Amino acid sequence: MKKSVAIICGGGPAPGINTVISTIAKTFIKEGYDVIGVHRGYKGLFSDKPDVQKFNFALADKIFSRGGSTLVMSRFKPKDSDFRSDFFKSYNVKLLVTIGGDDTASTASRLTKYLVSKKLDVAHIHVPKTIDNDLPLPDRNPTFGFHTAKDEGVRIGTTVYEDARTSENWFVVAAMGRSAGHLAFGIASACHFPMMIIPEMFNKTNITFEKLINMIISSIIKSKIRGIEYGVAMVSEGVFHFMDEDEIKNSGINFTYDDHGHPELGNVSKSHIFNYLLQLKLKELGLDIKSRPVEMGYELRCCDPIAFDLTLCTLLGIGVKKLFDEGATGCIVSANSNGDIVPLFLKDFEDENGKVQPRLVDIESDMAQLFIDHMIFIRPKDYDEAKKYVANPEDYDVKKILNWN
Repeated sequence: MKKSVAIICGGGPAPGINTVISTIAKTFIKEGYDVIGVHRGYKGLFSDKPDVQKFNFALADKIFSRGGSTLVMSRFKPKDSDFRSDFFKSYNVKLLVTIGGDDTASTASRLTKYLVSKKLDVAHIHVPKTIDNDLPLPDRNPTFGFHTAKDEGVRIGTTVYEDARTSENWFVVAAMGRSAGHLAFGIASACHFPMMIIPEMFNKTNITFEKLINMIISSIIKSKIRGIEYGVAMVSEGVFHFMDEDEIKNSGINFTYDDHGHPELGNVSKSHIFNYLLQLKLKELGLDIKSRPVEMGYELRCCDPIAFDLTLCTLLGIGVKKLFDEGATGCIVSANSNGDIVPLFLKDFEDENGKVQPRLVDIESDMAQLFIDHMIFIRPKDYDEAKKYVANPEDYDVKKILNWN
């Protein structure tokens, strides 16, 4: 029986997954391997009848530049008791390639130890993906999919900004980013949005809805002082993940709750929440300003990859073969700033509790500070004019809100 390579995809989509799959398939097929894709991630891998896709060159060549994933993805995280070796024996698997986040990688680490206990020699190499760009790769290199998602976000964002100018409205935009504000920062700075709010900005104070809304109103008032009656405020959804749960529960928003009593944030539009709370505060202040919500999330995950990600994903796919030939296993494939393929290991990322800490926007960097300073918001010199709209303008001074003074 021919030796084979098995590929699974975990978590959510990111532009470039098909490029990675295609490159791995082409690279190993020409070396005489069967390349088997397994639908539905670990759930499919350990099912009684795995749903598989055997790749040939024609299929691999057809998908390399397409968005989405030709392999159905799953967030299923198996327990050790779910592990079984049937699939690996049946297909003579010599390499398991996982495409996903740190959960997918850490599960594969447990799985390969299990396979060793069953006298099976199966290497494992992980290809990290996320549009959040929050994995701590060397040289702060981007995760694949991030630049494409940002590019699509900028395309949508410039259209929204043009609508704001055309209709003299404000828009409140929310962007994906579970733990870090890279995507929101990249889109907002490229689009010249007058206000951007990401969790990293709250490095000296806690996050509350009042502070978020006051920052948006700060931009609205400063714009009015300058004779500008429109704008876009970008807020990263990551602010929810750093917010006290009681703050969320007491927000007045009707959330659904999971079995543990936690708000199910995935069931609600973040932009609608921010916009609703903004409208309540504007009415309280007697300011007749229209604002509309726009969500940037799922629209960004399955775009056709741009050239940057096509190149990066191709390099990572070829890099899987390079590391495999070198005998590497239990590692993450990565490329440094010179384009050299290097193996990374989960232990290099994990803290003392075995958790991978997300890579955050460096809020102290020149890039972050210059872009933030370029935003439109109330400063001490604006207090007198701002009193036409609010009695206490200092409460809307963004740097005071953030405790940066």
